[in-house]
Amino acid sequence: MTDMNRAEQLRQQILALTREYHVAQASLRPPFEPGVSKVSYAGRVFDESELVNLVDSSLDFWLTHGRYSREFESGLAGYLGTTHALLVNSGSSANLLAFAALTSERLGARRIRPGDEVITVAAGFPTTVAPIIQFGAVPVFVDVELGTYSVDVSQLEAAYSPKVKAVMLAHTLGNPFEVDEVRAFCDRHDLWLIEDNCDALGSEYNGRKTGTFGDIGTSSFYPPHHMTMGEGGAVYTDNDELAAIMLSMRDWGRDCVCPSGRDNMCGRRFKQQFGTLPAGYDHKYVYSEFGFNLKATDMQAAIGVAQLGKLGEFTARRRANFAYLRDALRPLEDVLVMPKATEGADPSWFGYLMTVREGAPVGRDELVQALESAGVQTRMLFAGNMTRQPAFDGMRERGEGYRVVGNLTNTDRIMNDAFWIGVYPGMTEEMLGYMVSVLMHAVGR
Repeated sequence: MTDMNRAEQLRQQILALTREYHVAQASLRPPFEPGVSKVSYAGRVFDESELVNLVDSSLDFWLTHGRYSREFESGLAGYLGTTHALLVNSGSSANLLAFAALTSERLGARRIRPGDEVITVAAGFPTTVAPIIQFGAVPVFVDVELGTYSVDVSQLEAAYSPKVKAVMLAHTLGNPFEVDEVRAFCDRHDLWLIEDNCDALGSEYNGRKTGTFGDIGTSSFYPPHHMTMGEGGAVYTDNDELAAIMLSMRDWGRDCVCPSGRDNMCGRRFKQQFGTLPAGYDHKYVYSEFGFNLKATDMQAAIGVAQLGKLGEFTARRRANFAYLRDALRPLEDVLVMPKATEGADPSWFGYLMTVREGAPVGRDELVQALESAGVQTRMLFAGNMTRQPAFDGMRERGEGYRVVGNLTNTDRIMNDAFWIGVYPGMTEEMLGYMVSVLMHAVGR
């Protein structure tokens, strides 16, 4: 037997043992006990396939973007129906990269410059907004609607000014915003649209996957999300120019597109001239953008490949769990504003978000404490009203750096009165029923 055959035989033995290990380990998990076991708002759902891929990749010991990364990027683009998908190291990096791309000199008059404005909402996660500020642009905050918790599209025209260059919005907890209205607004004013799809992978609007309506879509693969690879994220687009810019910016800003470990694929590595560099300067060290290093590891991608194959099943479970809570909690509609899908949307729900009605006999904090005390995890709608966060203190005091349209009344309602519980695929009907019973008891029903 050759050394190569022996090595492959050992690899297969290791992978077989990995499968056996998962089965043995899974059998040790204790059953759910109401009132004893914790009901998490989210969690990892996996089997032996993720572990096998992870070990397989670790045996390669290729520690950066590699074969699993390329397989994942191709698979994600195929799932979404986009031309390009690029793997990055987090969803926040995906948002950073997407926005950075719109500042590129290659875009000419359409590029976003310091002082330009970007329409967004304050009810959400901070890294939807952070890149706007980090690149010197000005976020313009509009309110959201209760129930859908998506942007109030009736405020978009009021938010517009000649300085506005883009709209950057998230699909809140998996519920698509009114894409047709937002897309039409962007087209009318020649604006870029970034879809933060980090909480909505698998959601659809009029039969089409969210994240594919804008110029760029973004995803996160942090463990609580719709699928995971530990850390990780992605950007995707049908725009060839934006894809090229993002690839360059992800990989230090370099001009060469050869993947890690490959040289001179174009055959012209030392035969070109760029900028005022000497003719024939090594193309691997030519930089056409000001970039970052936002690549994920191939070991992360290996997990992602296995998870991507389960995304349809995960989405179905999220929808079923949401439907269970919707039906079981109908008796509380006089106390809580229940979540509802945007018209034309089929969400892959990230959570079940409720707002305590004005005049209700119980407050949000009381309900949250009752749930948490019973072992049911809860979450706020992330930053609540982002403009009230300490990161905004300096800008708020100076009266500069952002603009608000109206009073953000619903955003403040969400900050004060809203909370959510989980619907992730690992939840059983027993867990869901327990959450319902705790909530019913807390309300006094």
